[in-house]
Amino acid sequence: MEFTAKQIAQFIQGTVVGDENAAINTFAKIEEGVPGAISFLSSPKYTHYLYDTQSSIVLVDASIEIDKPVKTTMIRVENARDCVAKLLQLYAQAIDPKKTGIDKLASIAESATIGKDVYVGPFAVIGEGAVIGDGSQIYPHAVIGDKTTLGTNCKIYPNVTIYHSCKLGNNVTIHAGSVIGADGFGFAPNEKENKYDKIPQIGIVTIEDDVEIGANTCVDRSTMGSTYIRKGVKLDNLVQIAHNDDIGENTVMSAQVGIAGSTKVGQWCMFGGQVGISGHIEIGDKVFMGAQSGVPGSVKGNQSLIGTPPMEPRGYFKSQAIFRRLPDMYKELNDLKKEIEELKNKAK
Repeated sequence: MEFTAKQIAQFIQGTVVGDENAAINTFAKIEEGVPGAISFLSSPKYTHYLYDTQSSIVLVDASIEIDKPVKTTMIRVENARDCVAKLLQLYAQAIDPKKTGIDKLASIAESATIGKDVYVGPFAVIGEGAVIGDGSQIYPHAVIGDKTTLGTNCKIYPNVTIYHSCKLGNNVTIHAGSVIGADGFGFAPNEKENKYDKIPQIGIVTIEDDVEIGANTCVDRSTMGSTYIRKGVKLDNLVQIAHNDDIGENTVMSAQVGIAGSTKVGQWCMFGGQVGISGHIEIGDKVFMGAQSGVPGSVKGNQSLIGTPPMEPRGYFKSQAIFRRLPDMYKELNDLKKEIEELKNKAK
């Protein structure tokens, strides 16, 4: 499928600079451009690639200054990154059209309710009393547990397991290998019998509308009540959400973030990779946590923090600079102690 610069500019409300009939059928990074590809330029530090790129079309932020002739066709837009995201969505729909139909190798309980235009792939399993909303897609080997409900237009990729009684809203996407609703980590020490007694996890997981969950991520069911993933949350691959957590609207988490149990995370938070959050605390709205931060206690909203325990970035990087000098400072301290001892001995 090909699109011309004129068609693209009309779709994203941009201005063509060059050949409006230039056509593309794929995407490429600006530094790896090839004929027939569209690229984008949103940062001035990559401007030098614009002059030599082989891409047929480049989306360029209106704020980027061009000081040399450009061979490629440009489309000037207010925000190139946002525009390329819109184009990628359109392209993805074109190359991966929505599937419908029930494969003969799928296993669907008689008491399950299947909506209109649903796709269920081979070897997928849908349990007793489950409800699958209109337009949802269940890919091969996915398991939808008994009494679990999915809203409309959900996409459940291969090998996802959603345990019994969980509730998913509309437009939820869960990528391959993720597990929703496994037992929370609840055990009580039994010293008399020299073992741990399992605490039954009788709650559920509730995932609201427009949530996307990456591959091999786990969201545990609650001990009682529900673990909540609120509207618009985006979780990367390999994220762990423990029992009874409540993750606020539009919060995003990078890979390997771990949230311990019974923690409430506010709206519009952003956690970098490998951030660890302890249990039974509260994180306010709009908290931005740098990668590998460890959070032992509650944090007020509207802060950017990094480190363990977390602190403001400026103080953190100053501390790191001092930390690197500690061996030299330790040697200097010992040298000073020796000099002081020598002066004391001479004064006697």
